[in-house]
Amino acid sequence: MKPRPFDYIRPNTIEEAVALLAEYGEGARVLAGGQSLVPMLNLRMVEAEALIDVSRIGALDVIRELEDKELGDTIEIGAAVTQNKLMAWPQLKQKLPLVAAALPHVGHFQTRNKGTVCGSIAHADPSSELPLTLALLGGEVVLKSQRGERMLAANEFQKDMLTTARAPDELIAAVRFPVANGKWIERGVAFREVARRHGDFAIVAVAALAENKNAVRLGVGGMTGKPAVRRIAAKESTAAIAAWADELEGYEDLHASAAMRRDLFRNLAPLAIEEAIRCAA
Repeated sequence: MKPRPFDYIRPNTIEEAVALLAEYGEGARVLAGGQSLVPMLNLRMVEAEALIDVSRIGALDVIRELEDKELGDTIEIGAAVTQNKLMAWPQLKQKLPLVAAALPHVGHFQTRNKGTVCGSIAHADPSSELPLTLALLGGEVVLKSQRGERMLAANEFQKDMLTTARAPDELIAAVRFPVANGKWIERGVAFREVARRHGDFAIVAVAALAENKNAVRLGVGGMTGKPAVRRIAAKESTAAIAAWADELEGYEDLHASAAMRRDLFRNLAPLAIEEAIRCAA
């Protein structure tokens, strides 16, 4: 199948892009990498009156560190930054160690050449690795429109499976991850997932951030319509994980039953917790 006819528009600036979004509203689709959007258009799962290509807007193809003495420093990743560009960023492992651990699981080298970090967040697949890391780290999504700019926490942005809080006239201009400096640099991280094949969406993915030797922040994707995050005490982790798995329930699809998802979570979570605590200074 092929998509229905649409207008293809390539703005040169953010201002032009948000003006087009205001003009076309719900009829517009934003193209950055297109690794999820283009197949969905071809299958006519989604339709577009206008496809707005932001991939060549220079102001969106930037990775930068923002300093904030009160709230802590963050790394801002623009909407046109590809996953491979972020992987090649020299400071990634030092500044964003959890993202560095997760990125090799995202697709394949070829898809990461086109797929963008913000595009993965925008797609909001419940099993996707980058939305999980953004939720666990307490990151933010930067939304711009002709009405102004707003920032949403990760748990506020992703509402459910493939559903976000972005308004039709808003552009996801960037995402922001907290920097792993100061006390964060001493925390261990871990990322584990099970997928049918490497590069496929995870059936279940688990990420862990050690607060200290006694507790971790644990995140899981693939169990509900959006990533779930909870603080887990190391000594009580087995019982806490079992109870949480039953609470989340899991969901059924062609890849796995709900029972399989719960079982995978019960097995992956202790491994991630152990690794994160072991790596903590």
